[in-house]
Amino acid sequence: MSSQAPGAHVDDDERTLHKLGYAQVLYREMGGFSNFAISFTIISILAGCLTSYYIGFQWGGPVAITWGWLIVGFFVILVALAMGEVASSMPTAGALYYWASKLGSPAWGWFTGWFNLIGPIGVTAAIGYGLVIFATSLLTLLWSYPNNSHWIFVTYSVVMLIAVGVNFFDVRLTSLLNSISAWWHMAGVLFIVLVLIIVPDHHQSVSYVFTETVNNSGFQGHNFHNIMFWYVFGIGLLMAQYTITGFDASAHMAEETHEASRGAAVGMYMSVVVSVIFGFVLLLGVTFAIPGSTVAKANAGAIAAGGNIVTYIWQTSMSTHWAEILLFIAVVAQMFCLTASVTSASRMMFAFSRDGAVPGWRMWRRIAKNRVPWVAVLAIGTLSWLLMVPTWWNNFAGYLVGTSIAVIGLYIAFAIPIYLRWRQGENFERRSWHVGNHYKWLDPVAIAWIILICILFMLPIAPAGIPFKKGFDWNIANYAPVTVGGAFILFGGWFALSAKKWFKGPVRMGTEEELERLEAEQEKQFDLPAESPA
Repeated sequence: MSSQAPGAHVDDDERTLHKLGYAQVLYREMGGFSNFAISFTIISILAGCLTSYYIGFQWGGPVAITWGWLIVGFFVILVALAMGEVASSMPTAGALYYWASKLGSPAWGWFTGWFNLIGPIGVTAAIGYGLVIFATSLLTLLWSYPNNSHWIFVTYSVVMLIAVGVNFFDVRLTSLLNSISAWWHMAGVLFIVLVLIIVPDHHQSVSYVFTETVNNSGFQGHNFHNIMFWYVFGIGLLMAQYTITGFDASAHMAEETHEASRGAAVGMYMSVVVSVIFGFVLLLGVTFAIPGSTVAKANAGAIAAGGNIVTYIWQTSMSTHWAEILLFIAVVAQMFCLTASVTSASRMMFAFSRDGAVPGWRMWRRIAKNRVPWVAVLAIGTLSWLLMVPTWWNNFAGYLVGTSIAVIGLYIAFAIPIYLRWRQGENFERRSWHVGNHYKWLDPVAIAWIILICILFMLPIAPAGIPFKKGFDWNIANYAPVTVGGAFILFGGWFALSAKKWFKGPVRMGTEEELERLEAEQEKQFDLPAESPA
């Protein structure tokens, strides 16, 4: 236990931030649990697991849901551990972008920063749209609310306005909401699973939950004896991989966290560990409750339900009343998740703009009197809303766009600083939390996993989605290669033609004396103190 005097950690946090080149502009209010809570909230097993459950079921079946979750969970824990070590060394809101710039070069930082910006925008959009699918289902059961793509988009617009509005308040409110959210998620999972154990009259067998395979993709193969089913199973991993994203939020909130050098790292990997455990329990509860007296009937009903599979399971295996209760728990959790995602993404945009990388950067780095980057908050909400506009015409394809951009964009940004840290070897400056010599195997394994999933999730999801093949249908095409490839061309071309002349990576805000003077001047115009009272 530390013998450090109360409040001394604040000075250490500011000293570290000054060393990184920045003044304490944001309000440092979050504790270790709050830092963990924001990543745990964005991962949101009551959001990702449930809204994308149909992906795992139709592309693999119960084996993709249970074993797939454990496989993905194991490798993502390695990714989080690798990132945590770097977060401890450089605890700043710029996070991955800052790390890549310092460990590599401005060019590395440029690509990392842009992928770490568009990734959270995709995550925020997908979280919000998944939320309204569940919210609309709940409203339909309660009051016969219209359940079509147009009304879902209207509802999506409303929840995005709410999430942006909440983020205009100071970080003390969002910190409190994230702490409440963490307990809501854990208690909610336990309650849902307990209900699913007690209430349904029939449960599927252990064999069904852990060995049953389903392939509704249109590709050949219905079990692991066929090589194509391995491919289908791989696509089904998107359910778990999409769910366990956003844990870099702990790093983005480092400038608002006490004892950030340790708190950001621990918050990052612990949010993944806890999510893997509670998520597995939740998925078991839902899968055991799939209705159907025979395997064939169970699979047929679940497949026919499509994207509403979870609502179907709850309503059919129990009753409409129970489905309404469980949907309410999930919708509240997903609203917490959306709000936290806007918080995290806005900090990334603020930090990237602080160094002049985003067009109109002087605007996006503005902060209000309550020390919230309110313009960046508004920008993230608007861009995320725009990303889901295609769902007005095709909600299935639009949702896949959001998830694909989220997973691939974020994990590319994750891989770059992990590679650069591995390349530095023993020259890397360790701080209060690190993995020791385990980086020698941990980092390359994490990188290999990211490369695998990025390739996998850019491949066709169905035969009709294969370009230039007879029967090709844009409605089910996976155009992640277009978005990712377009991003590389855009950012690469922009850097080669222009940015390399003026973008030099993270920019120091001044000398130690200048930073202290800046903090003193800003304190006079802010409503909140620069430090929490001792």
